[in-house]
Amino acid sequence: MDYVELHCLTNFSFLRGASHPEELVEQAITLGYKGLAITDECTLAGVVRAHAALKQRQQENRQPLQLLIGTELCLQDYNGTFIILVTDREGYAELCRFITLARRAASKGEYQADSQMLMDTIKRNLLLWSPPYPCSQKLDGPFTDNSPFTNNCPFTNIKFQNAFKGRSWLLAERFLDNKDHIYLHNLSKLSEATQTPIACAGDVHMHIPGRKPLQDVLTATRLGATLQQAGKKLHANYEKYLRSLTKLEKIYPEAWRRETTKIAALCHFSLDELRYEYPKDLVPETLTPTQYLHQLVSTGELQRFGEHTPKPIKALIDKELQLIQALHYEHYFLTIYDIVAFAKRQGILCQGRGSAANSVVCYCLGITEVDPTKIHLLFERFISKERNEPPDIDVDFEHERREEVIQYIYQRYGRHRAALAASVVTYRGKSAIRDVGKALGLDLAYLDQLVRAIDWRDKTPHWSDQLRQALAIGTLQQDQDSAPTPGDHLVELVKQLVGFPRHLSQHVGGFVIAADNLDRLVPVENAAMPERTIIQWDKDDLEALGLLKVDVLALGMLSAIRKAIDYTHAYKGFPTCLGDIPAEDPEVYLMLQKADNIGVFQVESRAQSNMLPRLKPACYYDLVIQVAIVRPGPIQGDMVHPYLRRRSGLETPTYPTAEIKETLERTLGVPIFQEQVIKLAMVAAGFSAGEADQLRRAMANWKRNGKLKPFQQKLIEGMTARGHSADFAQRICNQISGFGEYGFPESHAASFALLVYTSSWLKYYEPAAFCCGLLNSQPMGFYSPSQLVQDAIRHDVIVLPVEINSSHWDHHLVPGLKNAHGQPAIRLGMRLVKGLPQEAVKHLIQNRPDTGYPSLSSIHKHSGLSSHDLEKLASAGAFQILSGHRYQARWDILEHHKPMALQPACNTSRDSTSSDSHNSLTNNQVANYCLPAPSEGENILEDYTSLGLTLGKHPLAILKQKGFFKHCKSSRELLNVPHKTLVHVVGLVVGRQRPGTATGVTFMTLEDEAGSINVVVWLATARAQRKALLTSQLMQVSGLLEREGDIIHIIAGRMINLNTCLQHISEQASWKLKSRDFH
Repeated sequence: MDYVELHCLTNFSFLRGASHPEELVEQAITLGYKGLAITDECTLAGVVRAHAALKQRQQENRQPLQLLIGTELCLQDYNGTFIILVTDREGYAELCRFITLARRAASKGEYQADSQMLMDTIKRNLLLWSPPYPCSQKLDGPFTDNSPFTNNCPFTNIKFQNAFKGRSWLLAERFLDNKDHIYLHNLSKLSEATQTPIACAGDVHMHIPGRKPLQDVLTATRLGATLQQAGKKLHANYEKYLRSLTKLEKIYPEAWRRETTKIAALCHFSLDELRYEYPKDLVPETLTPTQYLHQLVSTGELQRFGEHTPKPIKALIDKELQLIQALHYEHYFLTIYDIVAFAKRQGILCQGRGSAANSVVCYCLGITEVDPTKIHLLFERFISKERNEPPDIDVDFEHERREEVIQYIYQRYGRHRAALAASVVTYRGKSAIRDVGKALGLDLAYLDQLVRAIDWRDKTPHWSDQLRQALAIGTLQQDQDSAPTPGDHLVELVKQLVGFPRHLSQHVGGFVIAADNLDRLVPVENAAMPERTIIQWDKDDLEALGLLKVDVLALGMLSAIRKAIDYTHAYKGFPTCLGDIPAEDPEVYLMLQKADNIGVFQVESRAQSNMLPRLKPACYYDLVIQVAIVRPGPIQGDMVHPYLRRRSGLETPTYPTAEIKETLERTLGVPIFQEQVIKLAMVAAGFSAGEADQLRRAMANWKRNGKLKPFQQKLIEGMTARGHSADFAQRICNQISGFGEYGFPESHAASFALLVYTSSWLKYYEPAAFCCGLLNSQPMGFYSPSQLVQDAIRHDVIVLPVEINSSHWDHHLVPGLKNAHGQPAIRLGMRLVKGLPQEAVKHLIQNRPDTGYPSLSSIHKHSGLSSHDLEKLASAGAFQILSGHRYQARWDILEHHKPMALQPACNTSRDSTSSDSHNSLTNNQVANYCLPAPSEGENILEDYTSLGLTLGKHPLAILKQKGFFKHCKSSRELLNVPHKTLVHVVGLVVGRQRPGTATGVTFMTLEDEAGSINVVVWLATARAQRKALLTSQLMQVSGLLEREGDIIHIIAGRMINLNTCLQHISEQASWKLKSRDFH
């Protein structure tokens, strides 16, 4: 029996479908279906995944299945469900257009459509209508019977019937309940009256009936209800799944089943037919795209290399241009060039990275900044004729000005041609537990307990086992009125839900730009942000179909660098741009070798801090390696220690062949970069360029799809066939497997290394401007403003507090006040004051006299600040110049906001004159009253509360003055403590990190009055002392000090939460010190 399922929802019908597209395709093939239509509600978000799954099965020579593309929707003027099925490429375009119109007419996540829009737009495709189900009134009289069933039938409308004549069907969908017989009877009567044929379908929401409990949870979540509250709005039974052909044969007449195959025969479209066309209006009319690209590259070549381009580089340029022409990628490169050129005209720092840095053409066009003479290019990593896929160019822009670039793209190409790619937001453990628990009627406080009971960073045991254990132990108590603990039922539902798509969001910056209307290619809908539109596919969908995406990304460090250069140029006239910064300065590298790296791009983490004194970078290429080596790939592949041993001269690298030596010599025989892995597969195992790129893709996804194993066998066979030892072959395979944990391309590391050097140079030579640039670019980076300011102070930079008459919104340099090294002071800005709106500060500064506000009364009258804003500034100490201290400032503010008169309790006089006189007296007393100044500890507490940092003494310095922690070593004293000594240290917890490849190790940073203390917490210790690890603001650690050269860290044995000690600094309020955790 042949059957095609015509109505099927995936889980991309958010909170409705209960199966992944891949599961539905697999099940349809297993059941022997002839075809399957993916008809998610007003979206095509799930079709690419179904298409890719089907292609994978076809490559495995499995039973073919026809995939139909369509959508389900509800119209505003008719009940029932409409199904549109695509017939051909033009029909696909009209469906995309229809979905776009419906989605753009409503807010994000919604759509609006009516029958007129349907008739106006859908001219080629097939239309199916499933009447409302169930129906209680049987049609026994004439067809004109005034029944909801007939009144709502679109095919009783002559205009509608004519619009879809010959391409419309009634859809019979049986769910085997007690209303079936009435429904089928009415449907037959309707078919006879309107001369509309009937086809059958299943309104499929899941691939197997076992997903029904999950589908119920999804429905309840969509309705914002519990399962009990949802009641009859849940599906009545388990029938909305892919049923067996045997069962379908029993419940549907042969004619209706045969109609499904007739419909499928009219649908000829495949997503493989989609062809992306690049924007073509960038080329001058007198030139061809090839000529124009060559012209731009020649101009850039002259600017980059002068009159004498090195011959190898010249040959690479010619090779790349020939390949670009052969693959017709000229328009793509011209599009990227156009976007980058706009940014540069506007003074927006930008830099291409990723595989594009392998391209000399990109370098000549100004898209990338990596000099090809300084790295080893592998153009095949960027473009391969064998692969024949569009190149991928990522461009970073200043994060605060990227919106200008985005709006330029919309203006330059039009919203009908440009939109952002989608990002699929999926359920993770926490959100899944909460939504499943709510649906089951569990108490919200109890669910929060459950979520907190799980260490989500701990991979062993798995979070689901931790959840099951927490439920079984019974230590978590619900409110007495809530439902009992659901145990395994909850766990299984949560496991099924994790990974399900929840909704579409916008990609961080991936644009799709088309030559014609983009909605001929994919539907476009509104994003949550105003002035943004997104397509319904994500980056994986685009890659699966070979479609172009231009990544317009945001990078905070570019903003910080641009600001630092501007500040430096303003007070000393140099540098004016990135190009002015001298290259290869040995003092800069000496600074990095000492791990003086706070604020420096990419090498500021704990792992990088530990690596810098060991690797001792002394040139640009060392920085390339430094960026790449502290990554999961090299670490998991056991490449770090061999490289360091060889770099230190403790081990001699060996190379089996000259080709392998050429590939690995620059990294001392150890493959550190993805390009080396690709090249190694080619020269050592005989892979073609295309096969090597397939290996790269398999490495990137091996944990998800397990496709690396066949390549491993081929690698070993290829290497042994070429005379390499089995030991060598296995070692290379292990290293390649490590790259599956995320290895860095050399081109990517090279792009980042430029910013590492630039930020390091600024930190060394212009610490004030660099710190100011970082502070004004927050939030970004690894360190908090407090740590950045403390580091600047340790480098002798003068830092001035927030002050009402001197501070701006941004932090700024004060060239008139310099330190002994000629560095200007930094005046902290009002942006640091928590809860203070920028617009209020704008009015304050606009109205501020040149000589400053003379009094709080003047500020009250002229600044436009609210009492709330004045309170925030007073708490931050900004009025000290006017009021002496923050307590007095708060008191003085009361005068200007008409406080209630202070009257003695015994005053019973009704004489108005007497009363007014008394009020006048008490208000004067309020105005002239002098409060005592806050203590040192109270000032520090207020600093942290209002600003997140203090310029006063460190809290530890005050506590130690009071006699606390005499047995603890300071960070400065640790420098003289021998290796393997038991020590006690104490500090504020400023950061916790747990890298995915650190086998459960937590790296913690404590801060005391002298600097930072690095603490290593092994997994067993972290589990045993989890509460102290996660909740301490002030912590004492006892453990062994380990020393390797200049690297010192403490191996935690015991951790003690000392938060209560902070009350000895100030008892005024509770301390809330925020650390930077697990980011």
